[in-house]
Amino acid sequence: MFLTLDVSFPYSATTHSDLVLRAVNAGIQYRVIHNASIMNAVGCCGLQLYNFGETVSIVFWTDTWRPESFYDKIKKNRDLGMHTLCLLDIKVKEQSMENLMRGRKIYEPPRFMTVSQAAEQLLEIVQNRRERGDDLAISEETICVGLARVGAEDQVIRAGTLRQLASCDLGSPLHSMIVTGHLHPLEVDMLRLSAATPDALQDLRMTDSSTYTS
Repeated sequence: MFLTLDVSFPYSATTHSDLVLRAVNAGIQYRVIHNASIMNAVGCCGLQLYNFGETVSIVFWTDTWRPESFYDKIKKNRDLGMHTLCLLDIKVKEQSMENLMRGRKIYEPPRFMTVSQAAEQLLEIVQNRRERGDDLAISEETICVGLARVGAEDQVIRAGTLRQLASCDLGSPLHSMIVTGHLHPLEVDMLRLSAATPDALQDLRMTDSSTYTS
């Protein structure tokens, strides 16, 4: 029997499935005790879980590495009317290039991406795509949801436009963000409970009697 401890639902990614397969192949018994995860706890904001598409990860940009692939996945979800859960980057026990090359086990201070940082990167991508003449998946006025410390007593949920979330301070980590797709009226009512400003959702458009979009 072997034991691993995980802070979330163990089957939400492939790592633990790989461990299970190795255990089975080695004839080792295993047992899974399920835990909570941001993958399902995100429902606390009022968005319905079955309306979510593929989850994406937003990474810290550097001077030489500025990937935009997460935007393309958000566009795919938005085209289908689905919400996108964005997992925000975590840098723990990272080494500088100099320390890595010299073999020195000196680590950089931990960094946790905030909702405002993720929103700023998305806004920059929107501007880049606009200048290229691309059809935009999102705009500065797209309704998004910022979440911080979900499940803790001091959890924070803020719904507003992408532009508004770029200037929102949700406090200490961990943060996640949702880019909304088509919204059911009940989802809209729930988001109003955590709106960043009284008029944050005023520009939502009805596409039919039971669907809003931004």
